[in-house]
Amino acid sequence: MTFNGVTLVHSSDLHIGDEETTRACGGDETLVLARVLDAARTVRADAVLLAGDVFENNRVPRTLADRVAGLLAGAGRPVVVLPGNHDPLVADAVWRYIARAAPDNLFVLGVTRPRAVVLPRLGLEVWGNPHRSYDDMAPLRAPRRRHTAFQVVLAHGHYEPVPDRRRRLRPAWLIGAAEIAATGADYVALGHWNRATAVAGGAVSAHYSGSPELSRSVNVVTLGGGGGPPARARVTRRALAFLIDGSLLDRRVAAVLARAVLTPSPPGGTIAGQKRKRFR
Repeated sequence: MTFNGVTLVHSSDLHIGDEETTRACGGDETLVLARVLDAARTVRADAVLLAGDVFENNRVPRTLADRVAGLLAGAGRPVVVLPGNHDPLVADAVWRYIARAAPDNLFVLGVTRPRAVVLPRLGLEVWGNPHRSYDDMAPLRAPRRRHTAFQVVLAHGHYEPVPDRRRRLRPAWLIGAAEIAATGADYVALGHWNRATAVAGGAVSAHYSGSPELSRSVNVVTLGGGGGPPARARVTRRALAFLIDGSLLDRRVAAVLARAVLTPSPPGGTIAGQKRKRFR
């Protein structure tokens, strides 16, 4: 079967429920998610990919979880979620609560699907390894063989071109260039860094989307077109419109970068300038 091009919106690290993010967004806890979904509607995306840390933690109130579930249900397209290191699939995970009455368009890897979801209408498979605890893990372990026209991987962790997992003092949840290349996917949607940036993955296109309220954008990913997949995915950034005080947001960005530090692993941390220092 021949499939037309697929357009995806990729975001991550929304950290819904974080006090600083909420304050920067004028007190609206779900504004970042609403803006991501607005962008998906504007570009007429076929699906939305959320690559980890949608929630700041698993202790968010159920009322907030219900609001998020309502926004996802109204997205008007499939939404594929990868639990990250802030909202992992522990026993009382917020994603387990949401999945009890999950809308038909929501796919949470590790909950509503074990590890992968196939969207037949798009000829697309999305797979990823969800964080199941707060411990270290290998985000790109055990790549799946391609069985669909298009394949995308979700991974939440810290990129190093050649990871050295023998060092005790190092970032957790490491992702290497060779591991990205080994997926053979059309696109690897990365989460964990606040900045939107591309990383090396050989013939495989791999990008961090950045946190939406800090990068002020989402990644728009185009696969295929003209009857088949291209050599590489085409990735652009779509600016997000936040109805907030720009000076407040600029101070928020500066504060995040100023206090980011290298943290031992386990339990893990990340390189300065890339990730919030929020581990409780």
